[in-house]
Amino acid sequence: MQVSPNQNAIGLLHRLVADPISRVCTREIGGATVYDFGVETLGSARAGRDLARVCMGGLGHVRIAACDSEVFASSNQVLVQTDAPLIACLGCQYAGWPVQVDDYFAMGSGPARMLRGREAVLEKYNLRDTEASIAIAVLESETLPTPAVIDHVADQVGISVEHLKVCIAPCTTLSGSIQVVARSIETALHKIDELGFDVASIVSACGSAPLPPPAKRGDIVSGIGRTNDAMLYGAEVTLYVDADDDAIEAVYRRVPSGSSDDYGRPFAKIFADYDFDFYKVDPSLFSPAVVTICSLQSGRSFRAGKLAPEVLRESFLK
Repeated sequence: MQVSPNQNAIGLLHRLVADPISRVCTREIGGATVYDFGVETLGSARAGRDLARVCMGGLGHVRIAACDSEVFASSNQVLVQTDAPLIACLGCQYAGWPVQVDDYFAMGSGPARMLRGREAVLEKYNLRDTEASIAIAVLESETLPTPAVIDHVADQVGISVEHLKVCIAPCTTLSGSIQVVARSIETALHKIDELGFDVASIVSACGSAPLPPPAKRGDIVSGIGRTNDAMLYGAEVTLYVDADDDAIEAVYRRVPSGSSDDYGRPFAKIFADYDFDFYKVDPSLFSPAVVTICSLQSGRSFRAGKLAPEVLRESFLK
């Protein structure tokens, strides 16, 4: 690999900290630098946008734009684009790393995953960052990590604590909501990989999802519910692939979230039915509402899925 996602993303963190308006605070915990995007600070829209870019190893563009509030129950949406979808989304952004130490739990993502290398998808596509002298991990949690958590993360990625950078944002904050909703492309790639499509053939990708109002602080279920609903019922993704029509036709109808039997209700209600255990929810649910796949070989496009404005209204506005 020629580009180190960890080295590539560090400049984003430096610029955020240098700008007080971003409302990102740093502190040292267990010898590592921890970047607080919303635990003991309010965070900001810019912080959420740039945290999403950090999650992608600096290999994607993220911005906030206006959208049709009658359709999306929100006036704003998060737009994402990358020309390195395999590395940016499955190598860095995918939250495939459960971080648990004693009573502390967080879902881990970010370019540090490519140093850790202990996930099947990383092994499948040989996704490694061999050029990094630092590691950047992103944790979704309501509380700051303890020194024991820092030691665990550093050990997992094989780096000394002084070279570890940990970003943390709760899903109930503006920063945290934006970085989660910026995962529209990532969810599509994870789903299409599970269906047997070669993600390495995806050349470029664009995605959008409505930005929900952040849930009340501490109401994690509502925070998880709203950000997931933005994806399941409001996200649209376009994949540009170097693949033939037969390969696309074999999978495209099963990529959207509507292919799941759990589809059709706000995620908070679905989550409650499964005792708030992500691993019990039908995995095929976690994907964008609408997916378009464009073949760069044939020039044909294949589109499946639908938006669900009524579910978005129930989730965001009640």
